[in-house]
Amino acid sequence: MDQELYSKERSASLDLLLRFQRLLVSKLYPADCVGQVSNTYSPDLLGVGSLLKKYTALLCTHIGDILPVATSIACTSHRHFAEVSCVVDGDLTGILLPELVVSIVLLLSKNAGLMQEAGAIPLLAGLLEHLDRFNHLAPGKERDDNEDLAWPGIMGSFFTGQSCRNNEEVTLIRKADLENHNKDGGFWTVIDGKVYDIKDFQTQSLTGSSIL
Repeated sequence: MDQELYSKERSASLDLLLRFQRLLVSKLYPADCVGQVSNTYSPDLLGVGSLLKKYTALLCTHIGDILPVATSIACTSHRHFAEVSCVVDGDLTGILLPELVVSIVLLLSKNAGLMQEAGAIPLLAGLLEHLDRFNHLAPGKERDDNEDLAWPGIMGSFFTGQSCRNNEEVTLIRKADLENHNKDGGFWTVIDGKVYDIKDFQTQSLTGSSIL
């Protein structure tokens, strides 16, 4: 029902473009030839691939014109960025582009040869610089980048300069320490025996403290 309501809020032309985009993807998606590695494709399939390339080129041209203007306005203040983001989110950039990128990645995983033959992927690469400039204006971007780089996962030891030999130096936190910390206004949680501080995430989360 939410999707139907959202669809009604879109313009008729934008909704038509979205349907056309999905039609192209469905025509290229392999029905009974998953994992096909053949280098020969039917003329109809190559025609759809060529059409996808032309469609992607037109879409990228539009987004390439819109994003620099959006960036120049959004850099004025955080309020301007929020307003511009709402406009962009309802434009081709926010509606067609995300689904197109996901669809092309899916098609690439199913039939890489056909997608390379179609040639739509290099066109999307031209948008990376425009998107990156706009995203760098987002409030809290530096903090989010630092948190991504310092994520205690596969690359955690690389960015912190620690090696596996230092694992025994990890601080042990007792249950009482955790409870006292949270009583004092902190927000520590335990996942698989490791303590995480999600205090900063609490202010960003839309789920509410009880779910966290």
